Amino acid sequence: MRTVIITGASSGIGRAVASRFTADGDIVVLTGRRIEALRNAAEKIAAEQPGQTRAVAFNASDPTDVQAAVNRLPERVDVLVNNAGGNTDFDRPAPEGLPELAAAWWANLSSNLISAVLVTTAVQDRLAAGGAVVSIGSIAADKRAGSYGAAKAALASWTVDLARQLGPRDITVNTVVPGLRSRHRVLPRPIHRPAAPGAGRLLACWAAQPTRRHRRPDPLPRLPRRTSNHRPSLIGQRRGANNAMSPAGTAYPRWRDL
Repeated sequence: MRTVIITGASSGIGRAVASRFTADGDIVVLTGRRIEALRNAAEKIAAEQPGQTRAVAFNASDPTDVQAAVNRLPERVDVLVNNAGGNTDFDRPAPEGLPELAAAWWANLSSNLISAVLVTTAVQDRLAAGGAVVSIGSIAADKRAGSYGAAKAALASWTVDLARQLGPRDITVNTVVPGLRSRHRVLPRPIHRPAAPGAGRLLACWAAQPTRRHRRPDPLPRLPRRTSNHRPSLIGQRRGANNAMSPAGTAYPRWRDL
């Protein structure tokens, strides 16, 4: 039985990853900003799976909030999944002027990069030998995605440095690179509503997929779980999931390829 911390776990990929680890009988700590959403997710997962779950609410991109939450986190951590983040451009209009542009860039960097750095650093001394840190990246790092893509590219670069730091302690560090995903089996809902915020960007992401496919979040938890369960031959790597494609149109290395 391992102890697992997952950031951004109240919905989507984070919640699905939490469910997968709980199904293995692990102790899973779901974290995020919305306490009620976290509690609901933890209760529903616990009702369906044999493992143990609990919720700890904090803003992963706020250093004061993270520091205050440390005492509520486990003393031993076997697996940390840095999932908190998302494209903050979808929630705001296009920036006008340099101040708004800077704010938009800082928002994505804070949400997708700084959150992972802060939480990992906060629990770094608690990571157990043989453990793993798995961060959720994105194909956006190579897909002309502005500040969001830059943030995910920086996350991948930081992964390499963190792997160098934690390797001597027998801790593996990797980034999972999902392809386009949706909660729906058809195109993401905003694409069917052209006036919706971010609809054009989502459509562009779909059009850039060589296979013109996207996936629901459900298959994604397998890769973070496998990455933490097995001793990979390579660390500091980006690993593909959900038809993730590189700029050359070839698939990123998948777990079975490593």
